Parts: sequence; structure tokens; C-alpha cells
Amino acid sequence: MRVEQRCWTAGGWDVSSPPHLNREADLVLAFGSASALQDPDGRVRLRAECPNAVLIGCSTAGEIHGTRVVDNVLAVTAIDFERTVLRSVRAELAGPDDSFAAGRRIGVALEGPELVHVLVLSDGLHANGDELTRGLSQSLPPGVSVTGGLSADGDRFSQTYVLLDGPPQQSTVAAIGFYGSHLQVGVGSYGGWEPFGPERVVTRCEKNVLFELDSRSALGLYEDYLGDHAGGLPASALLFPLAVRTDDPTRGIVRSVLGIDRERQTMTFAGDVREGSYARLMRGSTDRLVAGAAAAADTCHSSLGHSPEFALLVSCVGRRLVMKQRVEEEIEAVRDVFGGGTKLAGFYSYGEIAPFSREERPELHNQTMTVTGFSEN
Repeated sequence: MRVEQRCWTAGGWDVSSPPHLNREADLVLAFGSASALQDPDGRVRLRAECPNAVLIGCSTAGEIHGTRVVDNVLAVTAIDFERTVLRSVRAELAGPDDSFAAGRRIGVALEGPELVHVLVLSDGLHANGDELTRGLSQSLPPGVSVTGGLSADGDRFSQTYVLLDGPPQQSTVAAIGFYGSHLQVGVGSYGGWEPFGPERVVTRCEKNVLFELDSRSALGLYEDYLGDHAGGLPASALLFPLAVRTDDPTRGIVRSVLGIDRERQTMTFAGDVREGSYARLMRGSTDRLVAGAAAAADTCHSSLGHSPEFALLVSCVGRRLVMKQRVEEEIEAVRDVFGGGTKLAGFYSYGEIAPFSREERPELHNQTMTVTGFSEN
């Protein structure tokens, strides 16, 4: 596997980048701000340098390029696989209620002999990530891992885009299938948030729209806890995600707020919140989140049995808001686990897609660091 990385800005390629990308690359990952992703010059240059590659990417809340976190660039990673075959597919979303069906369409299109892994990038505002991953897992054969994330737009929650071999589009899900017995994939996903306050019962919700906790207005209760932060909703809610669990205390998930409706007193999350489940507010510190990133990398390393040649990192925008200028520490923590021989790339998202373990079905997570390691043997 040969991996090369460059950054495109409005002025052209970063001078610290290699002079050219590998023309034999099979896959090009491109992550950037909405404006950088829409710059046609960058896409034209990429296509000219890697004419046969699948070009996939999305808008972000920050680009991960090596151990740096950068903004307003197109961070590019070109990968030339020696023994792995790729297949790409796109699904348009008619709306959030189409997310499950879109996941099934993608799974059916990619299913085939020697399918090992699926990388999925979704619109971050018009998809129900929980339903999307459920549709994918129900249509894919056992043993196929799925990872990826929801595209982002900083902390603006305005417009998100997904790119697949053409101009970036909204209301789109793009996916890559990886085929071949020589590909090894390791996965790790971990948060590092600390719960606080009482645990409450979800007494009314409709899929990913939460109405009531303990028969009280969920939004009103959230605003009470946020205090001075309440005026900054929904962005400020990223600092205080919601931990949700069923009867199994070991299988909780974290949900981030994507939008609020003050008239209806509701909160819309990136994934479903089920009635009868238990919810509790969470908060983070930089040290705990950095330790969580290291734990995700360690899980990935353990599942592979060695450091990967390339690792895709998808971390939540809420983590970046908490860590601020120290955000690169979580990327460095991943690098410290893998060592300098692993190339790192990725983005800050509105949701992360990964299984709890390599053998399980994918779940939508929020506020985690998700690490997917790739190697060929």
C-alpha cells in the first residue's frame, strides 16, 4: 500500500506537499470546508493527477492531515492498493425517513464475494445516521465491517456536502466497498466523556426527535442545565452531549444535538433516542478526551495485531470545541500508539459510524474518536 498526502488551498498546493500524487492511486480521500470542497480547481487538479482513482470526501468541522488539524483547505490522501479492489456507490436521500432505505440500497449494491469493509460518508444534516447504519447492517453479510461518519459544517449546522467522483452534493450518502483477502481492517471507537447529573427516562420521542425526559420538556430541562450556555443552542449542546442506554449499562451510546425547535420544545439528534431508555448529560475535559482517542487507537491496534499502514480518524466536532487549541493532542495520542510509520487522515464530524467491536454491527456514535486502520498482507 502506497499512501501520499497533500493540501490544496485557494492559492494551489501546499509547498510542503510532495510535488505530485501517485497516478496509479486507487482511492483519493478529500476532506475540507464546504467552500474548499466546492472549489472546482482543486477537484480538476486531483482528477488530472489521479485519473483512475475513486474520489470520495465530505465537508467537515476541521480536517485531520497527519498530526495537524487544519481548516479551510482540501486535505487529500491518495492510496494505491496492491491487492485490494474497490467499488463505489451513491444513494440520494429523499429525507431523513429515507435513511434506512438508503442504507439498504448501498448494502445491496456493494454486497459481493470477498467484501471486507465498507467506508460510508453521509450528509450530516439530512440523514438519520442511526437508521442509515441499521439499513446497511441488515443488507450486508456477517463479518463485513462498516465505518465512516456524517459530514459537517463547523459549528454552523447550515450546509453539509458529500463528494463522490463529481461535484459535492447535499442529501447524499457515498460509500466504498473494499474487496480482497489481503486487506486487513482494524477498528476502535471511544469517547472519554464524564456523566453528571441524574439519569432520566426518555418518556416521549419520535426516532431522533426528543420531546420529553421524565415527562418534562427535554429542551427546557437541557436549557436549565446549560444555564448561560443555553443561548448558544444548538452549537453549545455539543459541549454537553447526552449518554443514552437501555437496560444494559455497558452498551450506552452518546448523542449530539443537531437542531432545536423552541416552539415545539424538541431537540433533534444525529441518531435515534428510544422511548424507555435512560439518558444522562455528559461533559468532557481535554485530558479525558485525549485518553479516549488513545484508547480507540489501542483497540484498533489490538484488532489488527500491529500498526496499520494508514488510519482514517473521524472525531466529533464537540470534542474539538472542548479541546480548542489543544485539539491536536488527540491526534498525537493516536500517532503515539501507532508510531510514525502510520499515515493519518480524517475529519471532524457530526457523527461517527463504527461497531463496538470488529465483529459487531455498526452503530452511529457521537462525541467519539473513531479509528479505522488499513493494511495489506
